[in-house]
Amino acid sequence: MNLDLSHLESFLGKDAILSAETKIAATYNTIYNKTGKGNDFLGWVNLPSDLDEMLISDIEQTAKDLRAKSDVFVVIGIGGSYLGARAVIEALSNHFAPLADKKPLIVYAGHNMSEDYLSELIEVLDKKDYSLAVISKSGTTTEPAIAFRILKQHIINKYGEKEAASRIVAITDKAKGALKQLANVKGYKTYVVPDDVGGRFSVLTPVGLLPIAVAGIDIRQLIKGAVEMEKMCKANPTLNGNPVSEYAVVRQALYDMGKTNEIMVNYEPRLVYFSEWWKQLFGESHGKDGKGIFPASVTFSTDLHSMGQYIQDGLRNIFETVISVENSNRELRIPNEAEDLDQLNYIAGKRISEVNHKAELGTILAHEDGGVPNIRIVIPEISAKVLGELIYFFEMSCALSGYMLEVNPFDQPGVEAYKKNMFALLGKKGFEEKTEALNKRLGL
Repeated sequence: MNLDLSHLESFLGKDAILSAETKIAATYNTIYNKTGKGNDFLGWVNLPSDLDEMLISDIEQTAKDLRAKSDVFVVIGIGGSYLGARAVIEALSNHFAPLADKKPLIVYAGHNMSEDYLSELIEVLDKKDYSLAVISKSGTTTEPAIAFRILKQHIINKYGEKEAASRIVAITDKAKGALKQLANVKGYKTYVVPDDVGGRFSVLTPVGLLPIAVAGIDIRQLIKGAVEMEKMCKANPTLNGNPVSEYAVVRQALYDMGKTNEIMVNYEPRLVYFSEWWKQLFGESHGKDGKGIFPASVTFSTDLHSMGQYIQDGLRNIFETVISVENSNRELRIPNEAEDLDQLNYIAGKRISEVNHKAELGTILAHEDGGVPNIRIVIPEISAKVLGELIYFFEMSCALSGYMLEVNPFDQPGVEAYKKNMFALLGKKGFEEKTEALNKRLGL
């Protein structure tokens, strides 16, 4: 992969980037020496190369066993407990997986509290053989805890206690918490969420690796790509030829110019959930203390017919980061027609990917002319290895950007606000005083 900054030249001078050389080196030192805020959550830094062969092999065997007995595999989790896995699985699966009859089909629960969603899932599971992974460090996070309580009851009713236990994997704390306690009592297979790895940085732990392996994806290639990016950063913790450093510095420079919204752009619909993972990674890491770039995403050319107007002519507080894929995995050409009623013969014989690339370049030039800076992250193809590279690329650039912004990139204090209100409104013990105050605000 490489970083193309050529479409920033009219917005940023070279001095704006070069002036950060000393700062970026110091920021790497902060990360590697664990001297910054949130330093007890830096386990992901060495994670790819530190992954144990026995753990990888065990995950592969468990995934093989689950695949053999499952038409459907349910991943129960929220936020970083499911987004990383879903990002990789969606990127490397057939777009029409539910119709392709490839087993198991990976589905998700515990990431919302929709009664209809969970009811409809149960209707499907009534008719399918399935297994599940529940991912929660504590086991008490509301959304996945509700889903697991309901699906645990369902799978026990369907298969009986013993067989149900063989179909449940708990990915949780190594020693404590409600889920770990339950797994010990019921005999569930367990994997550990490392203490020093936060949820949004956990895709290269069993949190992400098990569901990805169950989906039939080569987790060794995913890890290999991440290891290569990890080694590159350690070998070259500078701005000179390091795309991770350049991306972090450019983001900060654009933010200082008033570009407070970053839009991730993809031209491949299989990257939609990769964008969702990226949004959580950067949004939850940087959005605090009244600071931070707001992360959004679009899929072009689809969204050029909706959000494209705003990006071209709207408020000029945005910049775009484009993931540009050089090669498609398949080939399909546009046929020639004698009548040419749709006036497409001028592109007859061309691959659809070539048309897509020209749309990408034309859009970048148009948005550049419209006052929107563009960063291009160019990758050769969408593969497990390349996604591994991208995962570590964004994780390290997120940490660098957070420290440059002078926030703690590894906490999320604001997430607790809605939970406290929800607990109070539901009448949870210990929240009586808050319940009364909220009821008054709501006129109840």
